[in-house]
Amino acid sequence: MNDDEALDLLEELVRTPSVSGQEADAAELLVTRMTEVGFDASIDPVGNAVGVLGDHGPRLVLLGHVDTVPGEVPVRREEDRLYGRGSVDAKGPLVAFLVAAANVHARGELDCRVELVACVEEEVPSSRGARYRATLPAPDACIIGEPSGWSGVTVGYKGFLRAILSRSQPLAHASGEHSSLAGQACHLFVELEDEVASFNTARDTLFDRLLLHLDDLRIESNGLHERAVLDGRLRLPPDLPPEAALAWLGERAPDWGIEAEGGLPAWSGPRTTPLARLLARSIARCGGKPRYQRKTGTADLNVVAPAWNCPALAYGPGDSSLDHTPDEHLEFDEFFRGIRVLESVLSWYGG
Repeated sequence: MNDDEALDLLEELVRTPSVSGQEADAAELLVTRMTEVGFDASIDPVGNAVGVLGDHGPRLVLLGHVDTVPGEVPVRREEDRLYGRGSVDAKGPLVAFLVAAANVHARGELDCRVELVACVEEEVPSSRGARYRATLPAPDACIIGEPSGWSGVTVGYKGFLRAILSRSQPLAHASGEHSSLAGQACHLFVELEDEVASFNTARDTLFDRLLLHLDDLRIESNGLHERAVLDGRLRLPPDLPPEAALAWLGERAPDWGIEAEGGLPAWSGPRTTPLARLLARSIARCGGKPRYQRKTGTADLNVVAPAWNCPALAYGPGDSSLDHTPDEHLEFDEFFRGIRVLESVLSWYGG
């Protein structure tokens, strides 16, 4: 596939809505396009689009995700950029996987078995697609399709815990001496921010710090009782797994009910594996200076890497600061450079 065809495919996929839980049309589109360029492609039992290319050599899994967060970003090409929800996170990396594998195979340079997986439900705590693939036999190596910048190599992601804290009390007149639940909820959040700051003392990097984000604070009432609900997320360092983070919250909010809705521990791998070195050399061959990074978000790497225990990292074109934003877009040159890097990796891997 030439660059124009690659860009057309990316735009077609971006134009196909695929909010988490509604990925069927996009998955079917990928199966069709993969089949057209030589993959043996199908939908797996949980809805992932899977394509296999090559019949010999080590098995390399290229695992991205086809779902997006909600929010319509008008799809358009403007000033050498493709705008649209998912253009960066993470349909751009996914299409770069597909195009690079198809091109290397067409040139007769593929000396490995490529398994391309477009996972469902990555953007929600279920991680349904990746959790299913993690139960299958481990590959020899895995690259996760997430935006790292075409010259970036991601070797780790923080963990996360989504927690809902709630508390109820009988309604009382505003002139009374009892503080409102809204006030108590605000006070609790400020206390938790102070506790997070204390936890992070002497921790120099964001990757090693605990991060707290409040998604929603609401007050519910039935006319007799009121209930305060804080819906938040903790981004977890490697030394604080979800179970320990839940206990940490419980100690600091003993009078509040706490419900966990999804969590994953942090994961970080070495940058000295043969896969990481090959990717770095490929970036250099394409004129870039490799940058290693550990990110403060969470990805399917957190799911499959510890389960498979094989060399694993994340790579893909795109600026991750644009993830989930109203301005989400992928620059054409960034996309094409990412494809070239992946072609170099696949031409050398297994050879």
